Amino acid sequence: MAGVMERTLGILELLGREAEGLPLAEIAERLGMPRSAAHRLLTDLVRYGYVRQVRDQGDYMLTTKLVSLGLGFLGEMGILDAAQPLLDRLAERSGELVRLAVVDGRRLTWVAKAQGATRGLRYDPDMGAVAKLSCSSSGLAWLSTLSDETALELVAEQGFGNVEEYGPNAPTTVAALLESLRETRMRGFSLTMETFAPGMNAIAVPVRRGDQPAIGTLSIAGPSIRFTEERMLVMGEALLNVADELAASTSASSLLRAGRPSTASQL
Repeated sequence: MAGVMERTLGILELLGREAEGLPLAEIAERLGMPRSAAHRLLTDLVRYGYVRQVRDQGDYMLTTKLVSLGLGFLGEMGILDAAQPLLDRLAERSGELVRLAVVDGRRLTWVAKAQGATRGLRYDPDMGAVAKLSCSSSGLAWLSTLSDETALELVAEQGFGNVEEYGPNAPTTVAALLESLRETRMRGFSLTMETFAPGMNAIAVPVRRGDQPAIGTLSIAGPSIRFTEERMLVMGEALLNVADELAASTSASSLLRAGRPSTASQL
């Protein structure tokens, strides 16, 4: 039987993916727990300010308390102060969405962004999401700095991104993933076309000092109708240059000085 902590975190993670909230019955069903247990945990989360109920007997949804904690943490770490000016500059030059992700143990999380598109189609997802390593440009950029064995281990833990949930060109086999990593290493940055989301292309580069472990990734993403392969190749050099600048400024943040992901035997 799942413990109280596991169930509580499960509720928070589930509601974090459902901006409109969910009813008690659906929360319990999707997490495989009795309604009575779900109700007790939700009542506690409401009391401590992490969840609110839209109305009496209505759906439950997250409050902004977790967001506030996360933004406060990033602010204390100095990430936004060091990165935001560089992200803004690259977004203005590319005219597309620029995002910074940081390596946090054995996963990659998007923590900062700058939007360069001022009109027309915009790709602008929420921050705080964990990158799908097998099909996101950011994930491939990070994996390319690791050995094939470590990269496959991390993807195996997370699973491949299926084409129904992600993009139609998402790699779904080991062979396809290894080929994408080979091309990324040769090019110096990843280039994905409708792998993470339909109609969206992206490039990404690891943020690292020399041969040290990558501390994160920097990416540019935009609609495929505008951010074409030709445009992505043109922007690749600018992306690499800004990533080098960001790596040189990481002394301001202890989180951005993170090390190589621990192996399974160390967990």
